[in-house]
Amino acid sequence: MTDRIRFSAPCHFGLEKVLRFEVMRIGGEDIAVQDGRVSWSGDLMTLARANLELSVAERVQIVLGEFRATTFEELFDGMYKAPLEQFIGREDAFPVKGHSVNSALHSIPACQKILKKAAVKRLQKAYHTEGFLPETGSVHQLQFTILKDQVSLYLDTSGEGLHKRGYRRNANLAPIRETLAAGILDLGRMRPDTIVSDPFCGSGTFLIEAARRACKIAPGLDRRFQAEQWGSIPQSVWQQARAGCLDRIDRNVGFTGYGFDIDPNAVRLTMDNARKAGVDKLIRVEQRDVKDYRSPAEQAVIFCNPPYGERMLEQEEARQVYRTMGKVLPRPAYIICGDADFERSFGTKADKRRKLYNGMISCQLYCYFAK
Repeated sequence: MTDRIRFSAPCHFGLEKVLRFEVMRIGGEDIAVQDGRVSWSGDLMTLARANLELSVAERVQIVLGEFRATTFEELFDGMYKAPLEQFIGREDAFPVKGHSVNSALHSIPACQKILKKAAVKRLQKAYHTEGFLPETGSVHQLQFTILKDQVSLYLDTSGEGLHKRGYRRNANLAPIRETLAAGILDLGRMRPDTIVSDPFCGSGTFLIEAARRACKIAPGLDRRFQAEQWGSIPQSVWQQARAGCLDRIDRNVGFTGYGFDIDPNAVRLTMDNARKAGVDKLIRVEQRDVKDYRSPAEQAVIFCNPPYGERMLEQEEARQVYRTMGKVLPRPAYIICGDADFERSFGTKADKRRKLYNGMISCQLYCYFAK
């Protein structure tokens, strides 16, 4: 296997700079930033560390090839040139999935068929066989994107999305993704001694991500990844990467997270998830309506995801909540909301706004700095 590998990780739009810094921290080189994606070069240890330590990446992919294709012949040739045998063994499975946008090759099933055929031919040649490839071994998910006739081929190393940390098996009606919450905490310059408060704690994502961040607990430490099953990556790589994560954990921090929610089920859910995440001793949760909000501590920083009209409440009900928030919430506060009229209801323009996406919902992160 080559010593240098090109990696790519998609992320929420608006969090590219956060992800770029995290990639630098794990030793990524030749970093390139695009909308919703960061690419870099590294080795197998970088692969393992990326899966374990990147808090805002949605998954970690190996870049197999990038080329232009407007015909199926060009698409076939592009996959045939990809170094698949460096990662995929003779008996391994290699399903293909992807999407195409504004391209001549727009039929997804047809593209899948051509790319699969090319991958089979490449692996048959690499393993000196013309026979059937059993695909009974570990899964190597091949992925493709075709955007304006530009093809990118990837090999997914993560399996389940990296937002699935392993601690949130249960969630409330409209949870914020762990990766997005982690990015907002970074944008809010959360530190190990920051006191975090969430008046709409829901299933506890902001509080738990903040507590684990304060303790330097790697986001992916409690889960497994697809590439851990590959024969092409020595288990010693994963063992060393995990040992490094364990060595960096520091629970002797001044962090406390305070959560509030009008729903008693949310209070129980937050603490249940906090226990699964191993940070329940750092979190305090109470049932409380936002109209009764009082800052739990001086210098507490608010991070919250209030209900949006299109998601949980009727729009006018949600805006009444925003009006109440404007009256009772102190600063600093970082509020993600999908209502374009949030500031009007809240009663104060944000000191800074940043466009983000919560799932498919276009949102703004409204940043209110300390007075």
